[in-house]
Amino acid sequence: MHGFPMIAAVLAIAAAAGLLATRLRQPMIVAFIGVGILVGPVGLGWVTSETTIELLARLGIAILLFLVGLRLDVHMIRDTGPVALATGLGQVLFTSVVGYLIAIALGMDTVTAVYVAVALTFSSTIIIVKLLSDKRELDHLHGRIAVGFLIVQDIVVVLVMIGLTAWGRQTGGNVAVNMAVVAGKGLGLLAGVALAMRVMPWLLHHIARSQELLVLFGVAYAVSVAALSEWLGFSSEVGAFLAGVSLAGTQYRDALGARLVSLRDFLLLFFFLDLGAKLEFTDAGQQITDAVVFSLFVLIGNPLIVIAIMAIMRYPVKVGFLAGLTVAQISEFSLILAALGLSLGHITNATVSLITMVGLMTIGGSTYLILYSHQIYARIGRFLTVFDRTGKRVADTAATDSGAAEIILFGLGRFGSRIARGLSDAGYRVLGVDYDPSRVAADHPPGVTAIFGSAEDTYSLETLPLARARCVVSTVPSLDTNMALLHALRRHGYTGRVAVTAFTTHDAEQLRAAGASTALEPFVSAAQASVAELAALIDPAQPHADSIDTQPPQHRPGSSEKFRPGVEQ
Repeated sequence: MHGFPMIAAVLAIAAAAGLLATRLRQPMIVAFIGVGILVGPVGLGWVTSETTIELLARLGIAILLFLVGLRLDVHMIRDTGPVALATGLGQVLFTSVVGYLIAIALGMDTVTAVYVAVALTFSSTIIIVKLLSDKRELDHLHGRIAVGFLIVQDIVVVLVMIGLTAWGRQTGGNVAVNMAVVAGKGLGLLAGVALAMRVMPWLLHHIARSQELLVLFGVAYAVSVAALSEWLGFSSEVGAFLAGVSLAGTQYRDALGARLVSLRDFLLLFFFLDLGAKLEFTDAGQQITDAVVFSLFVLIGNPLIVIAIMAIMRYPVKVGFLAGLTVAQISEFSLILAALGLSLGHITNATVSLITMVGLMTIGGSTYLILYSHQIYARIGRFLTVFDRTGKRVADTAATDSGAAEIILFGLGRFGSRIARGLSDAGYRVLGVDYDPSRVAADHPPGVTAIFGSAEDTYSLETLPLARARCVVSTVPSLDTNMALLHALRRHGYTGRVAVTAFTTHDAEQLRAAGASTALEPFVSAAQASVAELAALIDPAQPHADSIDTQPPQHRPGSSEKFRPGVEQ
């Protein structure tokens, strides 16, 4: 099968495999690589080397690296503090060293061991952000830290590709001279990108008048710089990444990125199809054994090193565990790195097949680990207490002048910090408790004291002035966390009022039933205020614009909801 009918058949099979993957809650990568194996030489034999699919695959990689550079937000690393840099670099170093030793122990040569070890270090930013977004955990502490060290990994992988390309293109002659030539070409490329950063804002101002032209320009610019980079002796991936970086500071980057995401996802399909079609299974038995060993190392070793690094920095074990699970897989960059090594002649198809098999195993396994992370921690959390080093931090921070607090407030995020400020302005003395050190160290208004602690930590509760507090407030929207807090307060004999936060009406009902005096529902409150403001805007003469109620009927005053004895409403 050739040409148009072949592409049509492959796309149809990929769509069916993608549907199956979504039902199994697996990333599309796994399905597409499987389709590539099916239609490649091992399977139906439709796809061979040097086909249209390979060309489309290279375009997909260029667009992917272009978007990574376009959205490179170094400020995010700074916002998450040193933990993102320490965890990102520490995990890369640990995985590289241990992975190399494992590869050598399995009988691999030095160059192959280096490639395999480095490929094991990188995690998929695309997959992790998608999973955390689906779970609404991107704004949680572990989510922000995870995104921070994933950005660190993205920067490292680009530097690695530059280094490997320079190393791989050395052909005879004086090594020092060759390296100087490579360095000169690299500086020339960077100088050209720096010049483009000055010219592009003016050019984009005229191009952006047409949305179709903006998309065409983005693709043309990414592919052109990628081709220039390849002509200079670097990889096309490096050029595409630098093209994105050159536009990252413009006001059009979000619009350009949003319009290219769908094109990226479509073209990446062909990369994974091409990758699957190139897999070799001549030594399948030996490769499966090696793949299982490396997969177990990635699934278990990578999270443990993240937990250890974050524990050294006095973060709670649970935060380290949830962040650590995000590095329990290798990424599409690992596969791109393997393809680069193959094109440079450093490794064989067998090594690429091994790395891909590890990718399939770890991506599939880590997806379930992240989806059920809280349930898993509830089962094994007690075994991880050996890493806990938050006790001293809690004792130190709780020793501050917090005994006069009237209100103890858990969670100093966007919602909690505003509540703390409002209560302080109303004349209440507030003790804020948060397990994010950056929030504890932030400036707080007079009347608000911030200390390190967790709503789920029994030890932390023992250090708090519960006997003198008039009210305990939790702005953490997690049902499990608030349930644990209510039970812990009951065990400590706390008799004051308790206000907790819920994102859904169902969670609010459960929390009230568990003994909460009230359940704050930020979305409901925001909707009420917004509707009142919109009604006043639309019809300023409307007499009751500020009394519009957006709550469900069962929660409105006078509804059928009955008073629960023993529970304050």
